[in-house]
Amino acid sequence: MAAYGLYTHIASNKFRSMLLLAGLFALVYVLVYAGALVAEVVINGNGTVAYYLSHALADLKVAAPVATVVAAVWIVIAYFFHQSMIDAVTGGHDVTRQEEPRLYNLLENLCISRGITMPKLKIMESPALNAFATGLNPRQYSITVTTGLLDALNDKEIEAVLGHELTHIKNGDVQLMVVAVIIAGVVGFFGELFFRLFTNFSWSSGSGGSWSSGSSSSRSSSSSSDSKNSGGGAVIVIIIAIVLIIVAWLMSQVVKLALSRSREYLADAGSVELTKDPDAMISALRKIENRGELPGATSAVMELCVDNPREGFADLFATHPSVQSRVDALVKFAGGHDPGPLPPTEDTDEPEARADQQDTPPPLRHGPWDDAGGPAAPPPVPAPGPSGTANSSPVGNPIGNPMGPWGRH
Repeated sequence: MAAYGLYTHIASNKFRSMLLLAGLFALVYVLVYAGALVAEVVINGNGTVAYYLSHALADLKVAAPVATVVAAVWIVIAYFFHQSMIDAVTGGHDVTRQEEPRLYNLLENLCISRGITMPKLKIMESPALNAFATGLNPRQYSITVTTGLLDALNDKEIEAVLGHELTHIKNGDVQLMVVAVIIAGVVGFFGELFFRLFTNFSWSSGSGGSWSSGSSSSRSSSSSSDSKNSGGGAVIVIIIAIVLIIVAWLMSQVVKLALSRSREYLADAGSVELTKDPDAMISALRKIENRGELPGATSAVMELCVDNPREGFADLFATHPSVQSRVDALVKFAGGHDPGPLPPTEDTDEPEARADQQDTPPPLRHGPWDDAGGPAAPPPVPAPGPSGTANSSPVGNPIGNPMGPWGRH
């Protein structure tokens, strides 16, 4: 079987996946320790900082086996059902050759040309222009394509996008991304749970003047010095617990930094190697640029896509390089030609605009590499000639429809 992509990149992805899974358990233990600190404060509000830290550590030793089992069960569930979870979020569904012969044949031809096991094919009903691959083993691999991408791109461009996703599968990028999603999901769930519990606890005990509202009256006879020390210790420990939870959440986000942005350059290069057409990949990227936002999709799903328009703080957590840098690389190393960014499209989210344009083909269908596919625009009404009969003229573009995706040349 022919292989493509860098072998060192594939080995690095597998090694990082193992490290990330080990890091998942470490983050879970940190969250359990933070929860134990909060629980000790709730149980006994008169302890010192050393008292809370030592007792929370003892609680962690007791709870560690349970936390390990819970994390392992989550990994098993995610391993077998992550695709169902993603489909539930995105609305993707399996399609057959009879339902989508055009897309199915393009993917099958690419797989046959390189002896690649064909992944499952899914369609997501969305006007966004995007696609992503998922799966942890050959039996689970699947590629999801939006209906907006099918409408806007021609066959060569869709073939380039499919080649991009196939390269992600062969290079092991998909497994690493799914592991990162699992880690972010676990830590995000427990972090939110602890924050909710702490918020409810602070509100219920705020009026009692003590961290433990249920026993505040019984401790009112304590000495003033003890209450000062205990109150201060409780506050410090609560702050430590909050800091630990925040650090665990930030570490789950920093996991994204392990996802090298070079994987997108390699996937673009792998697509060009499969299709032998760098211009098709460049054209697809230009059409997808700033049009790939999936409404309702989580950030974890967006990180799987061909293009992720969402950026982190100061671009620190951005998982994708910019489209411009990817196009520049294809021009420089693959000999492609860049037609330049597409002009911004008008906002057609209003119901009136949607009603007016529901029968109009997407403006992105007419590109320099486009095929003559899809429904044709309605011909203009012929104007009556001098003799009173309608003049016969060839069908032209409707008024306001640009000559191409980059305007009139």
